[in-house]
Amino acid sequence: QVQLVESGGGLVQAGGSLRLSCAASGRTFSVYFMGWFRQAPGKEREFVAAINWSEGNTYYADTVKGRFTISRDNVKNTVYLQMNNLKSEDTAVYYCAADTNPIMGWRIYEYAYWGQGTQVTVSS
Repeated sequence: QVQLVESGGGLVQAGGSLRLSCAASGRTFSVYFMGWFRQAPGKEREFVAAINWSEGNTYYADTVKGRFTISRDNVKNTVYLQMNNLKSEDTAVYYCAADTNPIMGWRIYEYAYWGQGTQVTVSS
């Protein structure tokens, strides 16, 4: 089992920045990729970004490329999502997820473990 706890959400004005954190514990040695997803009211959960836990390769959805940066601290077992130039359409609950498969996935079912989510609200 892998436990994930997100933090760092909040209310920010459009154009502002936030940094989300996700602390992992448990069987973290089984994790290949860590990802961030988000779900806006009335919409399906969607992929935002992912990072290879050991090599650090990163992947982004087109909607956030150039504005969001995913990173990780292997010592702290923590993954981050730096979000800059936030827009109202970024408003959502953001979820951290862990993938125990060696092939990067962007679909929800490819991630075995999930955090509880953290709310990000961008006011225009």
